[in-house]
Amino acid sequence: MADPNESTALAEVPAPAPASPIEQAAIVLLCMGEEPAAAVLRHLSREELLEVTQVMSRLSGIKVEAVKHAMTRFFDNYREQSGVHGASRSYLKRSLDLALGSQIAGSVLNSIYGDAIRPKMQRLQWAAPKWLAERIAHEHVRMQAVFLSFLPPPQAGTVIENLPAQDRDQLLIAMARLQEIDNELLTELDEIVSRCLDEMGTQSAAVEGTRQVAEILNRLPGDKRQMIEALRVHDAELVSKIEASMYDFFILSNQTEVVLTRLLEEVPLEQWAIALKGAEPSIRDAILQTMPKRQAQSFQDILRRAGPVPMSRVEQTRKEIMAQVKALADAGEIEIQLFAEATVE
Repeated sequence: MADPNESTALAEVPAPAPASPIEQAAIVLLCMGEEPAAAVLRHLSREELLEVTQVMSRLSGIKVEAVKHAMTRFFDNYREQSGVHGASRSYLKRSLDLALGSQIAGSVLNSIYGDAIRPKMQRLQWAAPKWLAERIAHEHVRMQAVFLSFLPPPQAGTVIENLPAQDRDQLLIAMARLQEIDNELLTELDEIVSRCLDEMGTQSAAVEGTRQVAEILNRLPGDKRQMIEALRVHDAELVSKIEASMYDFFILSNQTEVVLTRLLEEVPLEQWAIALKGAEPSIRDAILQTMPKRQAQSFQDILRRAGPVPMSRVEQTRKEIMAQVKALADAGEIEIQLFAEATVE
């Protein structure tokens, strides 16, 4: 039978005392590795050298929490005093691997470099891409790259689509060059993410909701016109927006050669030249590859002569083309594929 006095004694065992400043210094030196630590020790006085090396020789079984605390405090002080953001993650990983082993080193690095940002970023998966793009549009390119690198690729891609087209190349190159992110940039990222999370309740999802319904209807089997008319009874204006999303200009890249040939017969080349300004390469390629060789050459000449075109005119021309596409589809003259359906050989 257990002795009650024994359990009381166990309960009263005090928690380990936090490491003293000299012990923290010893832990940092042990984490550095032999050569860097020796370089530091050469700058100490005789008394300081004896004191810290004695503590280093006595340390054993260092707890992970003690290492985290010592390293975090060291880098906090270092950034305060020097204005430099600290050593790279790879440098610290090499040093900590030598001193502590890879498993403990990874835990320490996660604490120092703020990997806790990932759960916050995961919460942003529910935010509309256009809304996220607006939140980061005025940030510098490197900050945008860091922000997007923490998002799932499909979501990051949609956010980029909603950023200014002229900045995309620079942004993608900045993302590709990312290897390590210093602590100051992570702190800045944390502030932006926290601000986004605080403001998420203010975002509007109406446009995204319309797009979502359009995507669902495009994939539902059955008579699309009958579905649309059933919905129109409830809200005609909203259903018009859904129809516009269903017949988005981008779906032309999914069409068969037969459908595109019919559209080229209906739509003048001059109208295509305007509509394809700034369009996705997949759409331009689909249209050009459908044209006979001589017609494609003429079209390229028309494109060159067209020069810059206001975006409002481009969008209006695309709407006019898609209205013709819808009219032909409603009349049963063409069979439109409203989404990129998987195929099998």
